[in-house]
Amino acid sequence: MGNQVEKLTHLSYKEVPTADPTGVDRDDGPRIGVSYIFSNDDEDVEPQPPPQGPDGGGLPDGGDGPPPPQPQPYDPRLHEVECSVFYRDECIYQKSFAPGSAALSTYTPENLLNKCKPGDLVEFVSQAQYPHWAVYVGNFQVVHLHRLEVINSFLTDASQGRRGRVVNDLYRYKPLSPSAVVRNALAHVGAKERELSWRNSESFAAWCRYGKREFKIGGELRIGKQPYRLQIQLSAQRSHTLEFQSLEDLIMEKRRNDQIGRAAVLQELATHLHPAEPEEGDNNVARTTPPPGRPPAPSSEEEDREAVAH
Repeated sequence: MGNQVEKLTHLSYKEVPTADPTGVDRDDGPRIGVSYIFSNDDEDVEPQPPPQGPDGGGLPDGGDGPPPPQPQPYDPRLHEVECSVFYRDECIYQKSFAPGSAALSTYTPENLLNKCKPGDLVEFVSQAQYPHWAVYVGNFQVVHLHRLEVINSFLTDASQGRRGRVVNDLYRYKPLSPSAVVRNALAHVGAKERELSWRNSESFAAWCRYGKREFKIGGELRIGKQPYRLQIQLSAQRSHTLEFQSLEDLIMEKRRNDQIGRAAVLQELATHLHPAEPEEGDNNVARTTPPPGRPPAPSSEEEDREAVAH
């Protein structure tokens, strides 16, 4: 079970942890007003039990049991949700399959290595799993947040067999220099549990590249306003928008959508949200906050079980 930590309310913006302009934090002392909530959204794929015969035993060698199902090829257009993120009126993130948009093709880990440069952000994807983000630091290695610890490992090991891609262009913030990105990542190798300031691998990797406190736990005040909007593309002409108080909360919801998949997201919206008909000139965009009947965005414990030290 995870640690139960009381949430603190920021009294002023000075109490919010900030990032050094170079992207390197120097937080040697305790942070004020930070709610330490962790998630372990990068569990290994659960192993499947061996096939069994009618009597409950294993199928004999050369038996007449059905052949194992062949894995379906991963198709981002089928499994992933097209979406955009806005801070007020500024688009700060976009995943789109439209012609001319950022390429979202995936590659095997071995082929992905040929496309990576130090400072790149890498995303590993697979159906029904949370995407896993990492920072490529050179020499075939990445730094990433995995099971409540920032670790340095080979890209092929970090992928856990999943396909991946370089995702430098999804967030539209101005990046730090490649050397600063690598320095940010390597400086936190070994940080674990209460030393962490990020709820998931995406927030950690994005902070390394952009150095923005919004990716950190408690990096923004929650004062009732909802300046962030997650616009989910339902079809070529219609979208639905959810509103959030912080980028941290929005990322958690976006990752939940990635995990359950496009079909489930569309079904959930159709079942729970019932968007009102758009007014004339609204460009077919329905906007709501998640209603009480909608399953909430996962907490750190719901997103995946925390690693338990033995």
